[in-house]
Amino acid sequence: MSYEPISVFDIFKIGVGPSSSHTLGPWRAALAFLKQIEEQGGPALIEDLVVDLYGSLAKTGKGHGTDVAVLMGLMGEDPVSCEIDSITQKIAAVRNNGILQLNGVKALPFNLSRQLKFHMQEFLPAHPNALSFHALLKDGRNISATYYSIGGGFIVEEGVEAKRSDQVELPFPIDKAEDLLHWCRKTGLSIHEIVAENETAWRPEKATRDGVMQIWEVMKSCMYRGCHTEGVLPGGLQVKRRAAALNKKLLRNRPYEGYEQWVEAIRAGGNDFKYILDWVSCFALAVNEENASFGRVVTAPTNGAAGVIPAVLQYYEVFCNGSEESIYQFILTAAEIGSIFKKGSTISAAMGGCQAEIGVSSSMAAAALTECMGGTQRQALMAAEIAMEHHLGLTCDPIGGLVQVPCIERNTMGAIKAITASQLALQSAPDFAKVSLDAVVKTMWETALDMNSKYKETADGGLAVNIPLSLPEC
Repeated sequence: MSYEPISVFDIFKIGVGPSSSHTLGPWRAALAFLKQIEEQGGPALIEDLVVDLYGSLAKTGKGHGTDVAVLMGLMGEDPVSCEIDSITQKIAAVRNNGILQLNGVKALPFNLSRQLKFHMQEFLPAHPNALSFHALLKDGRNISATYYSIGGGFIVEEGVEAKRSDQVELPFPIDKAEDLLHWCRKTGLSIHEIVAENETAWRPEKATRDGVMQIWEVMKSCMYRGCHTEGVLPGGLQVKRRAAALNKKLLRNRPYEGYEQWVEAIRAGGNDFKYILDWVSCFALAVNEENASFGRVVTAPTNGAAGVIPAVLQYYEVFCNGSEESIYQFILTAAEIGSIFKKGSTISAAMGGCQAEIGVSSSMAAAALTECMGGTQRQALMAAEIAMEHHLGLTCDPIGGLVQVPCIERNTMGAIKAITASQLALQSAPDFAKVSLDAVVKTMWETALDMNSKYKETADGGLAVNIPLSLPEC
């Protein structure tokens, strides 16, 4: 059987906003090219360096921070650990001084207009998100490489066969939902238990648990920061942050210090339906406002959809009395659903529109919530199917090429749909379901192929062309 091993930590990656495909992917591509430079003798030998951006990376790259990501990567900065508050200062230094500190050690003259080119009308054949690096060495040699950012922070180098996750052999190989259900039936294990067993092919169980909790810590920190930061988002649309004001309104002056007391203050407000609904929206808004501000987020499975899973998991933790074990269960289950979509369709908006981002994240969250709420494996897969079924055809049409309108609000909708899908599945018998998860994955891919390119993260259609940039957000 041929299958692609994908780890939980391939689906969930810690990085910097605003886009996994347009920011994190190009950032990682720049780091990969730096490695090639090191193999050829190091940055000291570089005489000149040119970066070409193609397709969707060119069309919406400035709004998505692709130029910033490439520069940060070439400076050798790590998206997982770099100081996010220093990004603006570092980029300003390059713009103002015309000097790029290549890998932090080589002061390379760098003219942005000549050496970082946006080819708006040119697409490379393998994927809409493409970028090429060309370095001239002092001895006259050239080093070139082309990378494709295929969604979720994944990159593929042109002409290089992708490594199959170091050739790991998983105890339970899975490509489709039917494969997952087969192993669940054969072993009696839940979805997250199957995933946990597979993760042991990469690392000990404790390392997986520690990594999952680190992911949750980044999500919590992002939510908390977003709920306590006011102002206007960068990029020129003048979109006002809303999470902080909503957080303050919902808490009604209840005192707290730090995250734990904040959670208790939220719980003290009760469990009225409207109250909970507002909090789910607030959690999602907070994450994606941080994402739009070059904050530290977790791809889930992308940056543009980074708010859905934290919002639903926070809902479960706050209002359903979750535990550390349920966090582990939730994230492992969600990751497997994301993996199935990546293998059978796409998690790139440049390939499939927003159904590939918000739709997939909503599906992931729905399945994970269902399992945490005590649903069966089949009910969890049913919840995933329901959530995606009602995102099919969703376009990606960011105004101004920014991950702000309609992207931020779409995360609130994806979170609410995930909760609704879970509730429907928990109250349903999967035996009577007319559509399987595999069928909806196949349908999503066919829809992606049929979708006009102007609705695939190019800002050439939809809201992107029908809303004048001078108008304030409603």
